[in-house]
Amino acid sequence: MSELAYKRTNVYEVADEKLMKEIFDYAEGYKTFIDAGKTERETCAYVQDQAEKMGYKPFEFGQTLKAGDKVYYNNRGKNIYLLRIGTADVAKEGIRILASHIDSPRVDLKQVPLYETEGIAFGKTHYYGGIRKYQWATIPLALHGVVAKKDGSVINVKIGEGENDPVFYISDLLPHLAAKQNAKPLGEAIGGEDLNIWFGNIPYTSAKDDKDKTVKENLLKILNEKYGMDEADFLSAELSLVPAYNAKDIGFDRGLIGAYGHDDRVCSYPAYTALFDANSDKHTVMVVLADKEEIGSEGTTGMQCAIFTDLIDEIARSFGVSSALVRSKSKCLSADVNAGFDPNYPEVLEKLNSSYVSCGACVTKFTGARGKSGSSDADAEFIGYLRKLFDDNGVIWQTGELGKVDVGGGGTVAKYIAKMNIDTIDMGVAVISMHAPYEVISKADLYEEYLAFKAFIVG
Repeated sequence: MSELAYKRTNVYEVADEKLMKEIFDYAEGYKTFIDAGKTERETCAYVQDQAEKMGYKPFEFGQTLKAGDKVYYNNRGKNIYLLRIGTADVAKEGIRILASHIDSPRVDLKQVPLYETEGIAFGKTHYYGGIRKYQWATIPLALHGVVAKKDGSVINVKIGEGENDPVFYISDLLPHLAAKQNAKPLGEAIGGEDLNIWFGNIPYTSAKDDKDKTVKENLLKILNEKYGMDEADFLSAELSLVPAYNAKDIGFDRGLIGAYGHDDRVCSYPAYTALFDANSDKHTVMVVLADKEEIGSEGTTGMQCAIFTDLIDEIARSFGVSSALVRSKSKCLSADVNAGFDPNYPEVLEKLNSSYVSCGACVTKFTGARGKSGSSDADAEFIGYLRKLFDDNGVIWQTGELGKVDVGGGGTVAKYIAKMNIDTIDMGVAVISMHAPYEVISKADLYEEYLAFKAFIVG
């Protein structure tokens, strides 16, 4: 091929022994991270602990920051900001921002979840984010979350991850009796109100009154003995069902990783590890690990919350400069994934403009749907800046688009940051089976993203 032509580079085709070792070693740390944080709360706690080990201190509003400061702000336990203040003038250089999200599609318990029918105790659910509902039936599920009691105490719940823990389950029809279900469109075969969790089937035989000899009553007894809960405590609980299996290498060559929640913790891990590892104190850096992206970045812990600009205001105030000026000079990588080209389903993907597994970190100029609706569509000049930065630092990267035009679409936090007059573009990795209970990514892409983020922080 002519040197003038563009061609993607498969990382594994050009990696030497040293790079291969770095890729595989880095993946082990990632697998530990993604298994430890299956919810946004668990991920926040994990990252805060890692930050404190690296010398980061809690930030309080009103605190004056100075060059060399390393602080974090944990927003309600579900959204965390890491800040490292550099030596460069923020009025001229702005802030280098890496923004990813740590929530993933899942199945949440309703506020009044418990009921019993035909000798089985169930939990009613309301799914969170864009799931394909049939994928969540007949797989082992773990219960994660918190119960906030009236006395102010908070109970942490994690059941289904230990070797001897029970797991939970959503049933489906046996093929022998599923003729009518099979005739339905795939998206309608299992409805949202059908995602009921199997919680138990042993009745409370010790009850003195026959009306209390129920499976639900036995379940309430177990919850009370183990957690001090009564049924009303579900009203102030956040409890989620997530897949009860951990990250594993995929394939004979072990070049891929299967796990729950790659979208978007596969971008969160390289974001904060790049911050910790970057050997430059020049730029002020902000790493955002946000909540609620899967449902529109809403609420107090989503990317649309004013906490983002409040923190930029605090940095600007510390140096006596305009916050608007700091934002105008800042640059952001919205660290989010793209749909990897899947040869099993080529009809929904456009080959020239798809991202490919193991071809490096993926820059996505725009997301949205149909005519780029709901996308910030980054400037060509910003992409030109990144091209030089990544190429000069030996980063293997590619571009990608989320499927064929008019087939579908999606969004990220990029548009909310761009609205603040900050140059922003999406950059992540190619994911196979995005939003499934078990997604797949390449170890090579994960590592190249880490290298890209380090280059962005330093450059």
